[in-house]
Amino acid sequence: MAHATRRDFLRTAGLGALAARFASAAARKPNIVMILADDLGYEALGCYGGTSYKTPVLDQLAASGVRFTHAYAQPLCTPTRLQLMTGKYNFRNWLAFGLMDPKERTFGHLMGDLGYKTCIAGKWQFWSYNPPDYEPEWRAKGKLAKDAGFDEWCLWHTGHTEDKGSRYADPVVEENGSVKKLDGGYGPDVYTGFINRFIEKHRSEPFFVYYPMALTHGPFNPTPRSADWASGNRLKSDKKYFRDMVEYMDLAIGRVVSKLDELGLRENTLILYFSDNGTPLGITSMMGSKAVAGGKGMSTDAGTRVPCIANWKGVTRGGVVSDDLIDSTDFLPTMLEAAGAKLPKGYQCDGRSFLPRLQGKKGNPREAIYLRHDPRPGWDKKQFRLTIFARDQRYKLYSDGRLYHIPADELEQHPITMPDTASQKARRKLQAVIDRMKAEGA
Repeated sequence: MAHATRRDFLRTAGLGALAARFASAAARKPNIVMILADDLGYEALGCYGGTSYKTPVLDQLAASGVRFTHAYAQPLCTPTRLQLMTGKYNFRNWLAFGLMDPKERTFGHLMGDLGYKTCIAGKWQFWSYNPPDYEPEWRAKGKLAKDAGFDEWCLWHTGHTEDKGSRYADPVVEENGSVKKLDGGYGPDVYTGFINRFIEKHRSEPFFVYYPMALTHGPFNPTPRSADWASGNRLKSDKKYFRDMVEYMDLAIGRVVSKLDELGLRENTLILYFSDNGTPLGITSMMGSKAVAGGKGMSTDAGTRVPCIANWKGVTRGGVVSDDLIDSTDFLPTMLEAAGAKLPKGYQCDGRSFLPRLQGKKGNPREAIYLRHDPRPGWDKKQFRLTIFARDQRYKLYSDGRLYHIPADELEQHPITMPDTASQKARRKLQAVIDRMKAEGA
């Protein structure tokens, strides 16, 4: 009898310890992994109807999470990345292309303030973007990686632009302050390896990982899974490798997801996926029988409509497809709300949290997207001009008065000249957005 009582006691104690462990895990802030693809439109992914490339990892994340069909980025990388990391429209903190104001606080700083261990791996490109003979007043300006709010970093293009080296084969990276050329390495493998070691090290405490990918931006080089990789000419550039690069991007993401699974962290990790702009010019992808030409740099859907997937195992209901409007400023407030925090007092943020949608609630989605794009000054940016528009899921109004019905005119070739009641209502709504932002200094 005494033996049975002792056994019951031990069993009860064990169950109590197990319950305490689960209660502790539930109370812990969720881990957050933010993944940003480089130059990839929505049409490239299978879960969006793309048929040119195999993207099983992202397709599965969408199938078990939330996929947004109306997510929009700026037409080029720096504008989007700056908005993503600060939650602010560009007119509030823009310096020049490839630069970040050294005084700017990023989501790395904010998550660190909340007790998160923070990591960034991939592409930086926020300091000294211009070559030596172009607009020298912007040389050695911007934000250094060490000041961006991350405890650990492994990044390409952190110094002068002419010293950046390859982003793919034999990459040049800065790892926690040490710059080195990794002969025989492949950039995306280096970044995912660094991230996974960071996750392993900090598995027992809340962590924030930002993975601004190198893929799928040109040059279009072979990947380790390309037939030509073994030939030794790993820096050969050919658009035929774009398919391999898209599929390797998916593979790289899969390695991080697998690490989270291996460590039993998926139920407490919010994974967010977005892209900085549309697919490069010259690349055509198929969506069944529909051909979609890449439009990077353009203000049409081809340059601005991007994939957006959120996955939080046990929180997001599988296969939810949302037409909520999402832009790059919305991720910072979403992360903070997921961490149980609010914006710091006085912090200017233009984004709107979409966390409620991930929890199966309606929340407070945007009524319109606002975009002000002017990537100047900066090397190779003279061909661009200031572009301002506001849009919803159907209509798009430019500041010069052009109004388009996008479902019927994706390439924006036929501005509405004979308005009906619906288009007149849309014009009034979207013009109010443009006027409001202009009043704020845009």
